[in-house]
Amino acid sequence: MPIPEDVTGEEIDKDVRQELQSLPKTLAEDVAKNLVMVARLIDEDPEGAYGYSKVALRLASRVAAVREAAGFAAYANQKYAEALAEFRAARRMTGSAELWPLMADCERGLGRPEKALDMAGAPEVHKLDKAGQVEMRLVAAGARRDMGQLDAAIVTLQSPELASNSVQPWTARLRYAYADALLAAGREGEAREWFAKAVEADRDGSTDASDRLAEMDGVEFVDAFDESDDTNGDDVDLEVVDVEDKDRHDEDQDDKD
Repeated sequence: MPIPEDVTGEEIDKDVRQELQSLPKTLAEDVAKNLVMVARLIDEDPEGAYGYSKVALRLASRVAAVREAAGFAAYANQKYAEALAEFRAARRMTGSAELWPLMADCERGLGRPEKALDMAGAPEVHKLDKAGQVEMRLVAAGARRDMGQLDAAIVTLQSPELASNSVQPWTARLRYAYADALLAAGREGEAREWFAKAVEADRDGSTDASDRLAEMDGVEFVDAFDESDDTNGDDVDLEVVDVEDKDRHDEDQDDKD
């Protein structure tokens, strides 16, 4: 697959570069460039990332970083059986438990939430760092919801990390998941409170908590475009409309008519 000229392969992490040193130099460079493309495309173009991951896998299937990248690319494309196989291979090579939550989530994707819950109680969870443990908690709560156990999902998410006022990389997603579970259980007042807390912690826009909060408050966002002001259609103003005010205006207009 084509590699843009600005991709050198030097962009990959130092640890991955070190893994690739076991390969001949030219081959290592080719693999590195394909791994860079996987990382570059995985969010915006997961299919493209998957294609580059397959090239890297064909070139260096015995490198753990390559198997891990292939797993992430398959996961992004909802190819859960393939992702699980790659994550397992990477784990065998490294002995690390880091991928355990992702492997459990693949089990969910394959329709096996009970297996995901079994993994949430396995000894490997104690080997995870704090971020990994929070991720495992999110997966376990998701598995509970898959099984229709909303109350159990809510309890699963209740943790010191959720109660903490400290904002960590996982805080927004944890608060969002808790708010979403509360809303699904019909606890709208509490859900609104936690969506608001998720917005406060979501510094990089990793969730749509602000949209969910606006929806609960009866606010919708409308693209307002006036052709008379801009015949080229280049400028679009974003107008915020209160749904209840809009409904009252429509009712008044109907009375006048």
